[in-house]
Amino acid sequence: MQKSDETYLTTPEAANRSGLSKAYLAHLLRHGTLDGFRRGRDWFVYTNSLELFLATPRKSGPKGPRKRSVPNELGKTSEKLSINHSDVPR
Repeated sequence: MQKSDETYLTTPEAANRSGLSKAYLAHLLRHGTLDGFRRGRDWFVYTNSLELFLATPRKSGPKGPRKRSVPNELGKTSEKLSINHSDVPR
């Protein structure tokens, strides 16, 4: 619901002001974390909602791509297999 007495920013303006990406801001708006409204394809963020969000401490997320976990074929041990070349039949 749009509140006529509140000021608002476009997502590019909010991204410049906050240092957050436009995609992340749109995600926050879609999920109701930030207050705002959508006109056509464009999102608008209420300035007071953005300021309150930025003032709230947040846990930092992962930086960069996630590392895939490699299944340990040795079971629960993390020992390295050592192969003695003299034990290998030729």
